[in-house]
Amino acid sequence: MSSTAAGTLVSGLQAFGVDRVFCVPGESYLPVLDALLDTAIDVVTCRHEGSAAFMALADAELTKRAGVCLVSRAPGAANALIGVQAAHENATPLVLLVGDVSHQVADREAFQYFDASLMFGNVSKAVWQLSNPASVGELISRAFRLAESGTPGPVVLTLPQDILASTHPCQPPLRRITVAPPEPSQAQMSTVHSALRQAERPLLIAGSLLDRPQARVLTRFVAEHHHLPVLPANKHPHLMPSAHPYLGGRLHHAVPAAQRALYEQADLILAVGTRLGWVVTDAYTFPAAPGVQQRLVHVYPDASRIAARYQPDPGLAVDPVAFLAKLAELPAVQAPHSPWHKALRDLEADTATWRSATAPDGVLTGAVADAVNDLTGGDLTAVIDSGAFTGWLLRYLRFTERGRLLGLTSSSMGFAVGAGIAAELRAPSAMPTIVFAGDGGFLMNGSELATAAARNARVIFIVLNDNSYGSIRRRQELAFPGRPVATDLSNPDFVRLGQAFGLLGLSADRPVDVRPALKKALQHQGPALIEIRTSRSQPVPSP
Repeated sequence: MSSTAAGTLVSGLQAFGVDRVFCVPGESYLPVLDALLDTAIDVVTCRHEGSAAFMALADAELTKRAGVCLVSRAPGAANALIGVQAAHENATPLVLLVGDVSHQVADREAFQYFDASLMFGNVSKAVWQLSNPASVGELISRAFRLAESGTPGPVVLTLPQDILASTHPCQPPLRRITVAPPEPSQAQMSTVHSALRQAERPLLIAGSLLDRPQARVLTRFVAEHHHLPVLPANKHPHLMPSAHPYLGGRLHHAVPAAQRALYEQADLILAVGTRLGWVVTDAYTFPAAPGVQQRLVHVYPDASRIAARYQPDPGLAVDPVAFLAKLAELPAVQAPHSPWHKALRDLEADTATWRSATAPDGVLTGAVADAVNDLTGGDLTAVIDSGAFTGWLLRYLRFTERGRLLGLTSSSMGFAVGAGIAAELRAPSAMPTIVFAGDGGFLMNGSELATAAARNARVIFIVLNDNSYGSIRRRQELAFPGRPVATDLSNPDFVRLGQAFGLLGLSADRPVDVRPALKKALQHQGPALIEIRTSRSQPVPSP
């Protein structure tokens, strides 16, 4: 009995629980596509490789398994690079499969040949080439284990087209092998418990590795049990419900100065499931590196991230979810609702409350967030792109225990359109999926509206249109007042554009138009687009 390398590869995908892949088809990996046809794996055809990679990344964020993207040769790989870089910075597991030229003509300037190691080497955990059809199972197994272990991230496999079509003896079936990170010891937990006992103003920073149902429940329980205010990490405000009394604030690009001052009064910081990266720590200033102002307990499964820039006491390279489970079993030692905790909670509640305001040149994004809160109650999947508008959404959008936000640490423009489709495909109609994109970012991958229409994905695309690259324009005005260049945009009629793709197209030019348009889109049994004319003069929420 024999099998093609492509068939074994697809069998490996099935063994690792892959039920959906995202691709732009290419002749270099036609045997893989043919093998996929005989499986239950859902093949999502995308309109651009960059968007396909973003969609696989978003799917991985939702499943907590490596997302899979397939592209072809140098042009497809180059287009997918933005998604690989985003997965690297976001610490999201991703396996990129690249159909490549035949191995006999590599390094001979063959049509669309490229050196994958040079292209992806600095933004991936590994770049490997399939050189022997008999080793395809081993290579797939290694790729998934590496992508999902330690600090998650992308792995790139190049697949020469002649090897994909070659036959080899059938291999034993693959199976997923889980290598769990260690659990904290009793001695380590005693040290943490002692630190809690000594602290007067402890804080818990909840990182991205706590973004799974069990961990979210544990985070709330630990906060209530130990009277710990919680700060969700950047782009993860949903890790604590917005109305929860132990939500102490949110860490993002635009934390108000008054909140930051209260955070700095903490005398103990439990950083759990976070790498303590650039944005979460505000360029390593909170906690202040190397960590002498507050005692820091850092819990992360990748030992290389512990003490990389800080001096934790202690640093625990253990499973963060297991750490929370053990912490939940320890006796409570903190007094409930201290004056400092009350000040944190009151300020967060005040900061996150939208107060009606208007602008002469369009709708304020805060009013859009307020309308979304009113009509969804915080039960939604919010997918945000990059731009000045995100500061408003990160401050004012509300989330329940079910709600969630999808966004990128790298703030790559063009992410949200495809990511919203991937989110809806993963949990169709479980709750509304609403995409927020500026006019600039939306058009970077707006062709994926065709994918939304083809799948009848019930996604609401909100285009916040101020006819500019708004974030860059604001910085330009600060650096070079009165000298704008390259930041004004001439846009299409987004409503008609959406309709041309088969979507319900709506518009809102005034604040009073926002709720009726959103209500109609929420009732629609298919994809919808709302163009909202937003104010170019609206300030970014001040830090």
